[in-house]
Amino acid sequence: MLIVKVELHSAITGQVSEIARMRIYNDETGSRDIGNYMVDVFDDETKTKVMATGAVKKYPRLTAPVWSLVAKALKAAGFK
Repeated sequence: MLIVKVELHSAITGQVSEIARMRIYNDETGSRDIGNYMVDVFDDETKTKVMATGAVKKYPRLTAPVWSLVAKALKAAGFK
């Protein structure tokens, strides 16, 4: 499972605030080379309530970079 967090680091106060969170997890139907993933994007306020979901199918997990998976996951959950 991947947890993707977006943090805001204030240059003024030094305070660190988590402003977004997403979970990407294996749906257990893929293979060693090809991954099928489910995606949950959490609301910005609580980071616990799922506000959008999606699925990434047939992802070449051994040859593609993780950032490509993150981008596909966001698109699958309805983000442009």
